[in-house]
Amino acid sequence: MHPKVAIIYNQPGPCRYSAIGEEKAMLGVLDEVAAVHKALVKLGYPVTLVPLLTPLEQARAKLETLEADLVFNLFEGFDGAPETEALVADVLSEQGIPYTGCPGIALALSLDKAKTKALLKASGIDTPSYQVLSSQTLSMFQLGYPCIVKPCGEDASHGLSEKSVVNNFASLKERVTLVNTFFGGKALVEEFVEGRELNATVLGSRELTVLPISEIVYSLPPPMPRVLTFAAKWEPDSVYFQCTKAVCPAKIEEDEIQRIAKTAKAVFRLVGCRGYARVDMRLDTKGRLHVLEVNPNPDISPDSGAARQAEAAGMAYEQFIEQIVVFALEGDGG
Repeated sequence: MHPKVAIIYNQPGPCRYSAIGEEKAMLGVLDEVAAVHKALVKLGYPVTLVPLLTPLEQARAKLETLEADLVFNLFEGFDGAPETEALVADVLSEQGIPYTGCPGIALALSLDKAKTKALLKASGIDTPSYQVLSSQTLSMFQLGYPCIVKPCGEDASHGLSEKSVVNNFASLKERVTLVNTFFGGKALVEEFVEGRELNATVLGSRELTVLPISEIVYSLPPPMPRVLTFAAKWEPDSVYFQCTKAVCPAKIEEDEIQRIAKTAKAVFRLVGCRGYARVDMRLDTKGRLHVLEVNPNPDISPDSGAARQAEAAGMAYEQFIEQIVVFALEGDGG
């Protein structure tokens, strides 16, 4: 008898991203929910869909009355309150319900990109030099150009465009101001690493598996910077979308594969991930590996990077989803 599964997710509605044309990422969760639901039903699990709505107290009450043996956690945080992603995971932990993916502590840490980078540096893991800046602290800028400017607490490439890579102070000021205005917080400014962009999905908890590594390959016309912008992920008609593709497995040597896998596992453990997470990296021109970001509970839609890597490892989509469930039921995901 299969355990009863409840899929929780945030019900998309009018959101702050609409002002800058980035609402598609919020709507994308519905495709992910539909795909996971279909896979679980095909596997024989009884499934209920549980959309969560604000305020958090209402969502908490809904979670406390769930009749499920397992929660498949696809909740990404309420619009304007990204910290609620971790808080919902904490509620599930308090209730003792097994749930898929990472615990609240990992979700909260990775949401603060600067804090995560500080932890990486303190642990001897290379990550690009950075500063956290606001419009008021721009005079303290001391990095070398080019730099990339991104929101300190967002995912799904929100706030990233070709203008995010800056080569002078005027452009830096413009982007920091934009991030401050539209993303309600300070900007993470880091030295831009020119080089191959790679990412690895890690599965498990005590015993970790690294899926085949992907490379983001750019065929952009100069001088467009090689960066995974919002358009590259969500705007099919854009040059970025059409000139950015993932190659999996990446065409890299075996020793490089081992180095990347070792780093990805170390980062996964350091941040406190469980179940599944993706680590994004770049090789600089001297062959040094730099960790850019950690993504606990990344997108697992059938066309996502994580699903593509699972397929390269010989796993059908349903097998990939069931593996995530198994980790949670074994105590490796919740």
